[in-house]
Amino acid sequence: MRGAGFLAIWSDVEAHDLTDYQHWLTREHTTERVTTRGFLASRVFRAARDDINRFFILYELEAPEVLDGEAYLARLNAPTPWSQRIMPKLGNFIRGGGLMVARAGRGEGATIMALRIENLPAVPRKLAEALVACDGVAAVQIGTTDEARTSVRTAEKGMRKEEGFFGGLLLIEALDATSLQGALSQARVIAPEVLSRASEPEVYQGMFALDARVADFG
Repeated sequence: MRGAGFLAIWSDVEAHDLTDYQHWLTREHTTERVTTRGFLASRVFRAARDDINRFFILYELEAPEVLDGEAYLARLNAPTPWSQRIMPKLGNFIRGGGLMVARAGRGEGATIMALRIENLPAVPRKLAEALVACDGVAAVQIGTTDEARTSVRTAEKGMRKEEGFFGGLLLIEALDATSLQGALSQARVIAPEVLSRASEPEVYQGMFALDARVADFG
């Protein structure tokens, strides 16, 4: 990722809605988003567990200002019929976006941990560089959430039953789950204040990606 801003979303989907949800994501929703001014790319991940269908979506934005910009708000206030069908079905919905304050590494990892954090490190760049030095870690990103820009009331937000919020994002991208666990252990040692109020660590696998800079939408 190279954009200065991000938008991160977690949600759960019931088994009987899974096919419809995945088709909506890959055939309409992510295309709609990355063709919105200020959106650069989308990556979709699925939790590596059998007891629940949990998804994580990461959008790369040109800047945090995209979140409450005219183009994106116009989309949020005019949801498609398919979005109107899907949105009320999303459980444990958590959404937040803002500024990426630190990045380290090269490329992208297909196996990730996307941790919601409430305490940001004192020097985000230092933590990112320390974690990306761990075996098998491809990239680390740290973001801080802009509550005001994320919390704007829209028609789409009104269709969801509930929406959780978080203070920041710690994204660790690796080659495999073992490498993720090693980086997580290192983070707990060097930044206990960050991990003490982090969400439960879960492993996610890459499922779908769409980049507006290289995709053909013709």
